[in-house]
Amino acid sequence: MKFDGGSNGFDVTAGSINGGGAGVGVGGAPPPSPIRTPPTTAVSGNESGEMFIPPLNFSIVDNGIFRSGFPDRANFGFLKSLGLRSILYLCPEEYPEANKEFLTANGISLFQFGIDGYKEPFVNIPQEAIREALKILLDVRNHPVLIHCKRGKHRTGCLVGCYRKLQRWCLSSIFDEYQRFAGSKARVSDQRFVELFDISGLRHLPLSFSCSKIN
Repeated sequence: MKFDGGSNGFDVTAGSINGGGAGVGVGGAPPPSPIRTPPTTAVSGNESGEMFIPPLNFSIVDNGIFRSGFPDRANFGFLKSLGLRSILYLCPEEYPEANKEFLTANGISLFQFGIDGYKEPFVNIPQEAIREALKILLDVRNHPVLIHCKRGKHRTGCLVGCYRKLQRWCLSSIFDEYQRFAGSKARVSDQRFVELFDISGLRHLPLSFSCSKIN
């Protein structure tokens, strides 16, 4: 589902992927480590002296792709500085009105995939929702894009993990990244989901610049 910040329309699209390697980056380099900024730290400012505060668990995933926990008003200035085109929201709850107004004012589209925040052992991550979310994520026309759920740990971690499979990261590197964000809340069921997730139906999507030279 898409809420268009400019037209209030609904749409779903598909596109291309950024790259990596089988547990290594292009040319044998190790996969990039998440760039994590403490949520309470003002990281930059503008000419007026306004300080920008990133959302909880904010990190760069890849060129034009970011991840975080749920942003609030304190984070709007920071999000605006990213020049976002889209937000990929993974919770079933309705998006807050203040956040919608921010998206509309800045021409940012909202794609919502309502994945319930199940806890083990009662886990039912919908593969089709992740698959459709990946199609949005892989479309460079939606970049820069921010992925977020509530805490930026489990649902976001599953989506990013499946994205890493498309980039041909090895499972140990994928799980290491997942665990760095989930911490003591890491779930075996999430990692199992990523391990078993079938990416074959997404391999036909065009490759973007960062992995276009990988055979």
